Amino acid sequence: MNEVKYALVTGASRGIGRAIALKLAAQGFSIIINYASNVEAAQRTLNDIIANGGQGELLPFDVADNKAVEEALQKWSSEHENEYISVVINNAGVRKDNLMMWMPEQDWRAVLSTSLDGFYNVTQPLLKNMLVKKWGRIVNVASLSGIKGMPGQANYSAAKGGLIAATKALAQEVAKKRITVNAVAPGFIKSDMTADLNEAELKKLVPAGRFGEAEEVAELVAFLVSDAAAYITGEVISINGGIYT
Repeated sequence: MNEVKYALVTGASRGIGRAIALKLAAQGFSIIINYASNVEAAQRTLNDIIANGGQGELLPFDVADNKAVEEALQKWSSEHENEYISVVINNAGVRKDNLMMWMPEQDWRAVLSTSLDGFYNVTQPLLKNMLVKKWGRIVNVASLSGIKGMPGQANYSAAKGGLIAATKALAQEVAKKRITVNAVAPGFIKSDMTADLNEAELKKLVPAGRFGEAEEVAELVAFLVSDAAAYITGEVISINGGIYT
């Protein structure tokens, strides 16, 4: 294995992605912080990693843009000769909630493209080196919505449900090369994505009686990328306070 292990976290500037980046950095990974547009938030994540003794760098691109992803990853490879990205956290996602009858086509496509095209665009070009090196970890951040289906989220449920199915399929393709592919499915987690929700009312639906913290999701992801989780693959692990089991 390389002396430095690189972990790419998409959508790492805020929320769950930021928490994952900080946690993996604390575990010794050099973090590649992906973001689409919020360079200030991404830089804060990097600054915090460095302040805590970790390593990291910024790598901006829109995960839904195949050409942009390809160019960014090629640039990274050219600057890191003989090194490879061994951990991929597909976290980037967007919500554009609406009832299906009022949902504009662009909102449908934007949500699916970010989660599903993003998964393909980022993961596919990085698989070769994982297969050659015979080690890798891929964790896809799905959602309770992709398991249960949520009204007003036909697009988001479809996107995360598709991501779950892709997780199960890819896991079987690469398991013999010591590459694991898993998904985590958060429920209500405090983040920018859930800031518009009525937490006071919705937490009454959660048996645990509260929204989860991004750091709790990060702990789960950190376990899944560790050597201790080498025999876990193709799984979807819910982290939702018991709201759906």
